[in-house]
Amino acid sequence: MKALEELKPHLWFTLYTLLRLGATRNAVKLSTTDLSKIMGGSQQSASRHLQILDKMGLIHRRIESGGSRVSITVEGMAELEKVLRELKWQLEGREATTIEFEGTVVSGLFEGAYYISKEGYRRQIAEKLGFEPFPGTLNVRIGQDDYEKRRRLESGPGIHLEGFKDGERTFGSANCYPVTINGEVGGALIVAERSIHDYNIMEIISAVYLRRKLGLADGDKVRLSFVPLRRSVS
Repeated sequence: MKALEELKPHLWFTLYTLLRLGATRNAVKLSTTDLSKIMGGSQQSASRHLQILDKMGLIHRRIESGGSRVSITVEGMAELEKVLRELKWQLEGREATTIEFEGTVVSGLFEGAYYISKEGYRRQIAEKLGFEPFPGTLNVRIGQDDYEKRRRLESGPGIHLEGFKDGERTFGSANCYPVTINGEVGGALIVAERSIHDYNIMEIISAVYLRRKLGLADGDKVRLSFVPLRRSVS
């Protein structure tokens, strides 16, 4: 799928128009003539926009007699959310886009030190996130009510760590999302391509041993504050 910077404004406006017509809850039936009248353009342009959006996977379109049934896909909603974040960033400042979680510190499987210490990860973290990672992760459990916020965070731009081979073993890629822990210490959420954790566990890396730095123990509450990036970093 094309990235946000490749989604032309006229296509975004067509997608937004479908959103206003209710194409997220159910497929809406409309003709390209009706769509062109709503958008104030030609029927040919409306038809072409729908074809392109369908090809990009941003809408699902089923042609019927007298028009089409159109619905916005999950990928299409993600594109609309990217535009929303960009607008909020430009109009209201970076604070307006902050996503916050309050979770509980839990013990992990003690594999964080092994993975973070691998040179292939350690080097990329230092280069792309700007800190030498402490060999381990802080595991924070969130509630099911926060899953949608996490999905929104991870659907946005992240800092990508490439996979690599170490001897005979292959290590998968991961995405990182900068975070501030308890308003004091910087770090990043790391989401492995092949994670062994359930969705309710957020693995946090930092330059310091977070349990010691913040005086944390299992069961303690911790606040995670994310300011989503504007663009992915490869």
